Amino acid sequence: MAEARRRVFVALWPDPAAADRLDELSAAAHAVCGGRRMRRDTLHLTLDFIGDVAASRLPDIGAALAGVRGEAFRLCVDSIGYWKHNRIVWAGCRAWPAALDALVGELRHALAGIGLASGREGAAFFPHVTLLRKGHAAERLPPVEPIDWPVTEWVLVESDLTGSGAAYRRLAAWPLT
Repeated sequence: MAEARRRVFVALWPDPAAADRLDELSAAAHAVCGGRRMRRDTLHLTLDFIGDVAASRLPDIGAALAGVRGEAFRLCVDSIGYWKHNRIVWAGCRAWPAALDALVGELRHALAGIGLASGREGAAFFPHVTLLRKGHAAERLPPVEPIDWPVTEWVLVESDLTGSGAAYRRLAAWPLT
């Protein structure tokens, strides 16, 4: 019998205030772009997509990630964009703190140390939150009132793909100091 597989990634999850604001921005974008809105409870910023792994690897992944340290920081989500190639409408940051880049670097290093290459290997890190999937290009996207997002932890998440979208389950969380 084949071993069970799990689809996992590392992410930042917004606090309730930031999640509310991102959800409002998603609604405004949906009004002009259509598509499928991400549910408020699934809005997140992916730090590294690990991908499909054997369930038996999860303890090793957790142990490797537990060694990662980082500083707490604040994000300012202040832009919105559309990627034509995959029809995604996203919210992002024009600038972000060095602490975020450092965290991503540490995470990727820890995962490489146990033989897991980054799911986005070779790709530059661009912090963004997917708001809509299967959206249509709009002549003008809604304006973004800057969203303040205090970041105090990062999480390891399992993603189960369903007919109605992804269902996420938090597997572990680590604080930023």
